[in-house]
Amino acid sequence: MVALLVLCFIQWLTPGTAELGYFLAALPAVAAFSYGAVGTAVFAAVVLILLGVPQLGVGHAHSSDLATVATVGLLSVVIALVRRRRDAQLVTVRTVAEAAQMAVLPPVPEQVGTVRCAALYRAAQRGTLVGGDLYDVRVGPYGVRAVVADVQGHGLTAVGTVVALLGAFREAVLDDPELTGVAARLDRRLTADAASDSTPHPELFATAVLLEFPPGLDLVRIVSCGHPPVLLLREFEVSEVKAEPGPPLGLGLTGPTLPPVTELPLLPGDRLLAHTDGVTEARDAAGYFYPLATRLPVLAADPAGLVPAVWQDLEAFTRGGPGDDVALLMLSPERRLPGGPPGP
Repeated sequence: MVALLVLCFIQWLTPGTAELGYFLAALPAVAAFSYGAVGTAVFAAVVLILLGVPQLGVGHAHSSDLATVATVGLLSVVIALVRRRRDAQLVTVRTVAEAAQMAVLPPVPEQVGTVRCAALYRAAQRGTLVGGDLYDVRVGPYGVRAVVADVQGHGLTAVGTVVALLGAFREAVLDDPELTGVAARLDRRLTADAASDSTPHPELFATAVLLEFPPGLDLVRIVSCGHPPVLLLREFEVSEVKAEPGPPLGLGLTGPTLPPVTELPLLPGDRLLAHTDGVTEARDAAGYFYPLATRLPVLAADPAGLVPAVWQDLEAFTRGGPGDDVALLMLSPERRLPGGPPGP
């Protein structure tokens, strides 16, 4: 509409030196990308009137020229109609896809059992909500258990593996009394999937870290399967939890040699941050890695929360966000009152 008014105004200002009326013939085609079929038809009719009525001082088109403009207008209406239908289909498909992805990786509640949670996930592939990273926090008969994992590859091709691992983890939370048993179940799931695939992928694997907050104890148990170490934020000091890593999941190595369990006593106010390597392997313009452990004490004071602050800082560091999937999961058990139930 703005282009129409501008062309008409210029034509009226320079009636004898410029002939801009025929530029109007292209406007219905442009309008088809912004308006619906009815709006485009009205736009085309206005152009025909402006070009076909010499008294308006815009154009002096002949009958053959008007027929050409009318044909362009008709085709523009068809384009607008097809575009609107395609847009409606895309909205429906995207809505279904987002619902499916949210079912795969639903938001983590602010509190699970006696553990406060904060999580963030960003897929590397634009337009998707789920990629090759995963996390989950569940409460079961053996306490609150959490997992953060990074599947080989990223994007939609890794979603099937993410679904399989999440399903296995959610069953293991209820069935396996030992945290090493949870790791073994995830390993078997991944190994079985790789062996049963129509196109075998013996290289299919995932790094993972499992955490368990047993009921009635002020400690956390950690099992690492080739995953980046968990960070402990105690007040404003950050340290890596020294957990001896086992092999990644999917290599079939957790059967005879289960990964060791690390126990860490916790103090009131302690926070644990588990993450994937998409965070620590993100680089700035000069090629330096993102210093997560160094930045945490500064970001811990952000009123918006630690996890959102880390993501905003990471975006600024990489000038737009890293090129890999990113998962962050912060866990903070509630303080237990002596001789009583957990307190706030």
